[in-house]
Amino acid sequence: MDLASEELQFMTIPDIVREAISIPKQSPKTFYLITLTLLFPLSFAILAHSLFTHPLLAQLQNPYADPTQAGHRWTVLLVFQFCYLIFLFAFSLLSTAAVVFTVASLYTSKSVSFSSTFSAIPKVLKRLFITFLWVTLLMVVYNFVFVGFLVLLIAAIDIQNAFLVVFSLLAIFLLFLVVHVFITALWHLASVVSVLEPIYGFAAMKKSYELLKGKTRVAAVLVFVYLATCMVIGGIFGAIVVHGGDKYGVFMRIVVGGFLVGVLVIVNLVGLLVQSVFYYVCKSYHHQGIDKTALYDHLGGYLGEYVPLKSSIQMENLDA
Repeated sequence: MDLASEELQFMTIPDIVREAISIPKQSPKTFYLITLTLLFPLSFAILAHSLFTHPLLAQLQNPYADPTQAGHRWTVLLVFQFCYLIFLFAFSLLSTAAVVFTVASLYTSKSVSFSSTFSAIPKVLKRLFITFLWVTLLMVVYNFVFVGFLVLLIAAIDIQNAFLVVFSLLAIFLLFLVVHVFITALWHLASVVSVLEPIYGFAAMKKSYELLKGKTRVAAVLVFVYLATCMVIGGIFGAIVVHGGDKYGVFMRIVVGGFLVGVLVIVNLVGLLVQSVFYYVCKSYHHQGIDKTALYDHLGGYLGEYVPLKSSIQMENLDA
């Protein structure tokens, strides 16, 4: 499908997903290498980190454990969590940069290879990082409000105030289903904007907000399904692989764990492809044309390629 066509604005959620799934067929080797080097480590880390933190937490909660070792265990846990968050943050940005850049390159008929994608990542990563910092600031504000309502809920339960309990539960429910999902959609779309347009940071978030108008429900459904799927995968992994040692054998836990990691890899890849296609859907919905030539040159700028002069006036001056 031509991603510049007006038909994009009428695409339904199944259409967007089908279009996203068809993209890797255009350059299977590139997407295979991206999946193997970036998405697999990311997905494995998301699920497997609980295998390391669970024993440490169990020791810290054990009343019979040696209290003199508590400080050491807390240090190990905090260091591990810090390293895990850095790894998660880095590979999340790398995966986003690689997939969005590759999809855009295919769209502009630009030659695609894993090496060209990898060469462009450093410059793309800087833009994504700045955008992520702004999203993080927004999430900090959101978390403060969320925690505030949690405290209010606890206080309402203590004083047995039914009105405050219902109000707090409703606020927490709306904050998660509406605000959290919307911020996630805003972040994902702003990430694509940061790669494909000459803006990033707060400007990318503002542009993302404008693009979401009229497509907020579609974005909310896509994000909710993605988050719910990840939660189900994580829940099954925790129940069988992490906490199922007494009920399931080692072989079963390894097989289930490997299968779930593979499923999460597919979910993450499809999620990144969907957010790339959804960007073009939003652009089409707002009747914002996408200049393939300008986008081609923009992508080439990440690779240090020469950007040709397109203005006829400039060309005439050169000829003179």
